[in-house]
Amino acid sequence: MNRLFIASDTDIGKKRSENQDRVHAEFLADNVAVAVVCDGMGGASSGGVASQLAIDAVVKRIKENFRKDMKPNSIRNLMLTSVHYANTIVYGKSKEDIDKNGMGTTCVAALVVDKTVYMVSVGDSRGYLLTKDGIAQITTDHTYVEMLYRSGQITKEDAKNHHMRNVITKAVGVESDVEVDYFELEENDNFAVLLCSDGLTNYCTDNMIYETVFGNNLDEAIKQLIAFANECGGKDNITAAVIAN
Repeated sequence: MNRLFIASDTDIGKKRSENQDRVHAEFLADNVAVAVVCDGMGGASSGGVASQLAIDAVVKRIKENFRKDMKPNSIRNLMLTSVHYANTIVYGKSKEDIDKNGMGTTCVAALVVDKTVYMVSVGDSRGYLLTKDGIAQITTDHTYVEMLYRSGQITKEDAKNHHMRNVITKAVGVESDVEVDYFELEENDNFAVLLCSDGLTNYCTDNMIYETVFGNNLDEAIKQLIAFANECGGKDNITAAVIAN
């Protein structure tokens, strides 16, 4: 019987004509769940194509190869290769169709096995860990302003309003290969893993996310966060997925 809980949702927001975000969350076995969020980019409908191709590829690779008896290092390799596989699919499609040349997508994915979290990330869609001690951003934003912040050229406050805050330095499918960040966390107590696109984090603070999600009904929590992002402007597509115990 599953001791984990999952929830996910996506919304077009108030300003965009198309939702180029994609989200997927499901159980793979008892106490095993996977979630993926992709935020596409590219002209016309190319961003939506990229995010759909990527999320399908990541989920397919994980579902076809995951076994409950896998060792942690094998799961790590599976998570990394799933994103590399997605990169190959998206990049190949962009080269087949000139209208889709240069399309790409962010990708953040988490596989939770009992109390271990395996997470991979490319781009600025984020992965958070929520525990009784609070909320922590696990992933690193692959953005120009994050590079400026880490090099000490701007403050966190500067980054929020920087005119180049939407410039991504790394994405799935833009080049023939991609460097993927990997994280592995072992938790003893209750926890929640939240994956989301920047359409959510542009409006919702870490504290608000924590107060809304941790220890509460997950479906309702996601709806509340999306509603808040829309109330604050909803300038982008808004997407989130949660796995919690």
